[in-house]
Amino acid sequence: MSGIQLTSNKSQADKLSAPWQILLNHKALRQWLFFLLVSTSAVAGISMMTHILKANGLTGLEVTLLVLFAIVFSWIVCAFWSAVIGFALQWLRIDPLSLKRSLALPEDSGAPTQRTAVVMPVYNEDTRRIMAGFETCLRQLAQTGHLAQFDMYMLSDTRNPQMAQAELDHWHAMQQRLGELGKHAFYRRREKNTERKVGNLKEFCQRFGYRYENMIVLDADSVMSGQAMLQLVHSMEQNPKVGLIQTVPIPVRQTTLFGRFLQFASELYCPMLATGLSFWQTDSANYWGHNAIIRMEAFMQHCGLPRLNGPAPFGGDILSHDFVEAALLRRAGWDVFLLTDVRGSFEEVPCNILDYATRDRRWVQGNIQHLGLLTGSGLHLTNRLHFLFGALAYISSLLWMLMLSLSSADALIRATTDNDYFNQTYQLFPNWQVAETGLINALLMCTVVLLMFPKVLGVLLALKQRREEFGGAGALLKGALAEALFALLIAPLMMVYHAFFVLSVFLGYQVSWNAQEREGRMLSWHEAFKRTALASCIAVVWAVVTYLFAPLMFWWMVPVFTGVILAAPIVRYSSSLELGRLARLHGLFISPSEAAEPQELKQLRLRLANMPQQPAQIAFTPMLPSEQWREMPTQSFDTLDTAEVLASVNR
Repeated sequence: MSGIQLTSNKSQADKLSAPWQILLNHKALRQWLFFLLVSTSAVAGISMMTHILKANGLTGLEVTLLVLFAIVFSWIVCAFWSAVIGFALQWLRIDPLSLKRSLALPEDSGAPTQRTAVVMPVYNEDTRRIMAGFETCLRQLAQTGHLAQFDMYMLSDTRNPQMAQAELDHWHAMQQRLGELGKHAFYRRREKNTERKVGNLKEFCQRFGYRYENMIVLDADSVMSGQAMLQLVHSMEQNPKVGLIQTVPIPVRQTTLFGRFLQFASELYCPMLATGLSFWQTDSANYWGHNAIIRMEAFMQHCGLPRLNGPAPFGGDILSHDFVEAALLRRAGWDVFLLTDVRGSFEEVPCNILDYATRDRRWVQGNIQHLGLLTGSGLHLTNRLHFLFGALAYISSLLWMLMLSLSSADALIRATTDNDYFNQTYQLFPNWQVAETGLINALLMCTVVLLMFPKVLGVLLALKQRREEFGGAGALLKGALAEALFALLIAPLMMVYHAFFVLSVFLGYQVSWNAQEREGRMLSWHEAFKRTALASCIAVVWAVVTYLFAPLMFWWMVPVFTGVILAAPIVRYSSSLELGRLARLHGLFISPSEAAEPQELKQLRLRLANMPQQPAQIAFTPMLPSEQWREMPTQSFDTLDTAEVLASVNR
């Protein structure tokens, strides 16, 4: 059990428990420890690269290469140490927030005293899926026996008239099934979807926020168990300084080969990585936009987002709102935590590489926009790092691409240029070219360890604590090996996509934020070639030229060339439902949600199977509770209000 919920003693509900005091006392120490680990490792790697490049004198091209390497290597080191810390804490079963030994989660911590709204914003989604997920979550809450303290809202921004009518029809049919439970379910559709999801949630808070102390935000594909939602509410009640708690949503219900690969990798590595992040982020964690609980009053007072000045990519509406809302809450003195031990928090992910890349294209634009907020007034350093790291997660692909291009160019120049050993007028001895072979091999090995060792740690952790959840040790090891090879194969293709997306954002190209495809589908050869042909052709030319003039460089680049040249068949066959079925049949990529299906996922599956495709159309107007309008003050990143500063200090 997390340190965020350490006691159920009602007399202590209004004050922080001792572990929280310990957490705050150690916050700076933790962050300095993390900074020390990252900085010393990064400096060591950059020093090695500097010695390699300057052995024969640094050219302008090599200086550029060194700068790119420094950025990318530092980014890799950051992820590595987060994983190592997460591994150590999970291996020892130590909670990352309280630094206490984790305890078994109690089945029931009593009735919640605060009222909570569970909201699901939707936009042109698969109607049957969102209704099935919504109903599952509602019935899960009913099974806890505490539904009286909850209401659930479907907040529709759907623009398609046929889909909007289908939502109404399915909503009416669901209300008939729910009976008395339906009194806690509400449907509201906006006529104009201004400000996208941000505006959707903002309007809900302004109209109905006065009724609730907390708000659990779900995505259209989210599923949460009743116990998970109840645990979040109890955590908010027992820690009044907390403004937001983010859980770790795990992908489920994947049927294609690519989807099952993502699902398996997320279950195997994400909890460990999240634990490491939670350790050093402490009370300044991030918000991922869903499967999280938010204190309503804090959100309404401090998370009214402004429209940013200037043109894209840094101006306009704030696209990736979640990072910014977490930063604003922390600026106002509210704690934001990442709770890594909540079971029963699920989501769905795109089922093929092209849909996955399309989703990333939207995130690239939103995360790069955050670079313009790095100097925002009053923001905590950790939140500025969230903005920077979020952008680097995608910009690093462009930097990798530039590094590979410059390295190839340097190798080609050296291979096609005669060496000048006497480059001065009066010179007795020649300037021999120096090859730092030992340093090159050492740096290469260090980079491989930084990239691959976290995967090894994740497997060791699962073997020790959760092997049966992955179908046994054999299935776990088989899946981990296949995951590592497949990740190595598709990494160059994802690098190409992300590099292109980053360039397109900086060049001012906009992207529409539409509903993402989640259901499994086999891509056609036409789709696969259309989205990969140009990159594959460039890779073929690059490989041939490198092989002819710099064969040693070619062999180092073979893994990169292979993934991009074979992109079309990789994209098509990884989207195969049949290969996904065969993988499961032969015990490949078995995840815990398959080895022992959670009750909430079983209910969702059965509900989808039994739900009618097209319920009868009945003209009706869904009922909504009484509303009381309250404004959400628009925040500024240029100045910090004096009253807000005082409130932050007092809190």
